[in-house]
Amino acid sequence: MSADLVGISFDALDPGRVARFWSGLLGWELTEDPDDDIPMLLPNDDTGFELYFLPTDRPKAGPNQAHLDLTSTSLENQRETVARALDLGATRIDVGQGPDALHVVLADPEGNEFCVIEPGNRFLADCGFLGAVACDGSQAVGYFWSAALGWPLVWDENGETAIRSPRGGPKISWGGPPIPPKSGKNRVHLDIAPLPGGDQDAEVERLLGLGATHADIGQGDVYWVVMADPDGNEFCVLKPQAST
Repeated sequence: MSADLVGISFDALDPGRVARFWSGLLGWELTEDPDDDIPMLLPNDDTGFELYFLPTDRPKAGPNQAHLDLTSTSLENQRETVARALDLGATRIDVGQGPDALHVVLADPEGNEFCVIEPGNRFLADCGFLGAVACDGSQAVGYFWSAALGWPLVWDENGETAIRSPRGGPKISWGGPPIPPKSGKNRVHLDIAPLPGGDQDAEVERLLGLGATHADIGQGDVYWVVMADPDGNEFCVLKPQAST
């Protein structure tokens, strides 16, 4: 058995503002999660997961462990995406990419990093506009998520790994060593759920067997289960989703 990747969640001081930014940039529908009254974005393509924006009072401190990579069909398209992002409230940032970098590094209104990748990037070919969720992480954590989601490895070289759903859509990649030290709760995390008809408790036990651990971030009595992958990155196991 495997789990579905349901969504990517962003902690935000102003969830509505960050959600509006990403809705404008991605062109995804902005709505509200009926269970949790939080802003969420519904994809307009075959991405396969949603984006959630969760309230926090914790300011961002340091680079995120995960960021989004957006693709380009031409240099003009790349410039248009950058210009649209800046108009929506993004800023250019320097993460050490150097003056010769072909990709453009930006941050959303709360400082969440993302990249607008140059055209012709073979790694993200056919992945769609949202090409990848790019993460800091070990080879072992790439293997963990491949088993957790049932997504095959599409890259496994020099400690770097990537997986992709058999249905297509974005990749999830891990950059391998050196891995920056983790400081506190990640601001961006994955939300997964058992496949329709599955069982949340059984899924948690399966993930523990793959190397996950239980995590306490002060969540209290909630309907989801907070866990951490082998690198210590938090993720949430939701209840099974309804069949579609």
